[in-house]
Amino acid sequence: MSSETSDPTGTAAPDGPLRVGLIGYGLAGSVFHAPLIAATDGLRLDTVSTSDPERQAQARAEHPQVRTVDTPQAVLDRAADLDLIVLASPNKTHVPLATAALEAGLPVVVDKPLAATAAEAEKLAALAEERGLLLSVFQNRRWDNDFRTVRRLIEDGTLGDVQRFESRFERWRPQPKGGWRESGDPAELGGLLYDLGSHLVDQALTLFGPVVSVYAESDIRRPGAEADDDTFLALTHASGVRSHLWVSATTAMLGPRFRVLGSRAGYVKHGLDPQEAALREGLRPGTEGTEWGVEPESCRGRLGAGSSPRTGGGEPVPTLPGDYPAYYAAIARALREGGRPPVTATEAAAALRVLEAAKLSATEGRTVRIEARP
Repeated sequence: MSSETSDPTGTAAPDGPLRVGLIGYGLAGSVFHAPLIAATDGLRLDTVSTSDPERQAQARAEHPQVRTVDTPQAVLDRAADLDLIVLASPNKTHVPLATAALEAGLPVVVDKPLAATAAEAEKLAALAEERGLLLSVFQNRRWDNDFRTVRRLIEDGTLGDVQRFESRFERWRPQPKGGWRESGDPAELGGLLYDLGSHLVDQALTLFGPVVSVYAESDIRRPGAEADDDTFLALTHASGVRSHLWVSATTAMLGPRFRVLGSRAGYVKHGLDPQEAALREGLRPGTEGTEWGVEPESCRGRLGAGSSPRTGGGEPVPTLPGDYPAYYAAIARALREGGRPPVTATEAAAALRVLEAAKLSATEGRTVRIEARP
């Protein structure tokens, strides 16, 4: 890292924006990371790595000041001129590239999943701690509008003691799209369990803490598909809460995004947070005249007891705005001031233990216990 903006511990000095190298400019890099980095005060997108000439041209068109290079190594070769590396590359590259970046003295943000196993994640966390460098995982769904609303209803006691938490990422995509995300090669970490499942498990752990047992059903439903496209997880938390999680590309009729049942009331919410759609459409946080992360009143979830929201039961609950920009704002703050990043590698390892247990459960048709960590 440049001595002008950073010290060896990875805590940046307050002069000038922090320069960011982004590896990967596919969906994750172009739709999520690059726009959010560019919209964050104190961060500057400096270098983008992609071997695809069309994506290089896209990156330069969307971020005229950016430098484009062909390989991840070309980004790492500029370590002295960068303050942060962001990995939006295919899943199988996360561990080797994060290791290389940390060994080059650079803080790292990694798109989920951090690794294939909890052991790999813990090894990366140990390396980052040894080098005194930030290592964080991009779990942007913690800042979804609906999740933020659920979290508030739990924390303020509106629901009472939560007994069951239902969460779904369901889609209707009867034809596989192909690509590494749907590959059956275990090295690619394809399939919905490690993709959308990473988000749902992270959200459940964030709300209710450690998991002690996992039961899962995982199927490949679509002709020609190679990786799981219809998966269910039942988690039992140490707190006693049960989380039921669905990820599917084969759901002809979509269920509620959340159904949270407590001792006082329940909350049901349909639809998806609007931020991904806005980013895909080219909208950006901070754009004049744009209320970022705000959904129409008609999309509000409903809160009640003893009735169905589909027949008018319960009361509509204003949904808190979604806030993806909060993630990179917290990263910038952690780099400048030190302290804990918004999502830690240790938290990612805890989620990976659940995902590993789910994979084993689905394969062997049994409930898998997770031993308590010291």
